[in-house]
Amino acid sequence: MTGNSRIILIVALLFSICLPSCIKSKVYYESEKIPGYVWNAGNDIKFRAEIDDTAGTYDINLIIRTDNSYPYRNMFLFIRTTSPAFRSIKDTVEYFLADQNGNWYGSGLGDINDLSVPFKTNIIFPEKGNYTFSISHGMRDRNLEGVTDIGMLIRKRKP
Repeated sequence: MTGNSRIILIVALLFSICLPSCIKSKVYYESEKIPGYVWNAGNDIKFRAEIDDTAGTYDINLIIRTDNSYPYRNMFLFIRTTSPAFRSIKDTVEYFLADQNGNWYGSGLGDINDLSVPFKTNIIFPEKGNYTFSISHGMRDRNLEGVTDIGMLIRKRKP
């Protein structure tokens, strides 16, 4: 084995050892299909995540999946987070799904577009137990067409 081969082998080994420690670990993922791809204003989507580590920090992303019939370039969401002790907070967030020219952000196949957007980053859950996230859309249309799925991904940050 030559000197260059050894260096490459050592670098590859170090990279394979260090890379997993840089990756955030998935704590929770769930997605809910929207019936008929029409999200009714009264149809709250609920996710329940079990959190057992109150010392760690987490990132929460929402996954918004739409098809080509979605009529807007943005989406307003109301998100109520309820702790295991039944304390809740409500957030209103706006996400842009496309640029000014109508080019969709994210990725997709065919007419489906998949976009992961940050909801909360680097947060600490103060209590162990089940957290409930209730999501409703805040758009003017009561029946919001073209929304196929809404999902939630919670990842624990590595120290």
